[in-house]
Amino acid sequence: MMRFASELRITRDTRILDIGGTPECWALLPERPRVTLLNTPRARADVGDAAWVAGDGRDLPFRDGAFDVVFSNSVIEHVGDAASQRRFAREVARVGRRYWVQTPNRWFPVEQHLLTPFIHWLPRRWQRVVVPRFNLWSLMVRVTPDRRRFYIEHYLSEVRLLGFAEVRELFPGARIIREHLGGFTKSFIAVR
Repeated sequence: MMRFASELRITRDTRILDIGGTPECWALLPERPRVTLLNTPRARADVGDAAWVAGDGRDLPFRDGAFDVVFSNSVIEHVGDAASQRRFAREVARVGRRYWVQTPNRWFPVEQHLLTPFIHWLPRRWQRVVVPRFNLWSLMVRVTPDRRRFYIEHYLSEVRLLGFAEVRELFPGARIIREHLGGFTKSFIAVR
């Protein structure tokens, strides 16, 4: 968050749309900008002093250039197929004069949603067999059985991880920052 604030010169007057985020993220900054959180209706939570809007990142209910910055942390991989990701990227660029879009790297050895090495490199049909029976997320994070089923089905049906070339294609003209962990590129950030 500090790098984001520094790179985009965030101040308390900066108008930010956070697609898929939470208020806890913004508590990490010493000076809080003017944040609007956009999320699905089921993700409604106490948003503190932020505004909250129910919506879909692929069809944003805002005018062109409505925000100084659009911020999105690990969301674009959740919106579905390649066409849905293109719509998401176009909407981000349309409503924000600048943006910061982070997504996990498909080629990082640990799948970051399930916290499990190499599982995301298996063919989908194998993932459908293995993931419900074994993933480290289920062992590490205590959730109700229905929440576990929902998350695993969402992962198997809708999560589409991206590589560098796909991020570059989705955000032409953006600078792509590579975040590293243990000598590997963990994630990409498209910045404009």
